[in-house]
Amino acid sequence: MKNLAERRTIAELNMIPLIDVALILVIIFMVLTPILVQSQLTVKLPKAGSATPSQGEGTVNVQISRAGTVTIDGSPARWETLERELTLRLPKASQKSLLVQADRTVAVEKVVAVLDVAKKLGVGKLGIGVEPLPAQ
Repeated sequence: MKNLAERRTIAELNMIPLIDVALILVIIFMVLTPILVQSQLTVKLPKAGSATPSQGEGTVNVQISRAGTVTIDGSPARWETLERELTLRLPKASQKSLLVQADRTVAVEKVVAVLDVAKKLGVGKLGIGVEPLPAQ
């Protein structure tokens, strides 16, 4: 009898490898999500003859996509919290500049709303992103 009891296999599921795989997947998704959001945001800027490249130092980029979604320096934001988000990113607003890059099909009211919030915060320089005209 004792021999029969010793031969019985223990059928328990080991949860540690399952938890390890789940945590690795969570970490991978956390790293890839900002990259995917940035790569999927396509903004078709209007063209202008006097387009100059923006200085990256001290410039906050606000992008408005065709669908109306807003991103601030690559991270998504909501219209309701736009002023708070810009306040956090512009601690010394008078020394910073804000560049608004909006799709050419976006309503002007949305661009004006962003510029209005920036002006209220006292941003030193305001700009609208455009693409240069092709050379002829």
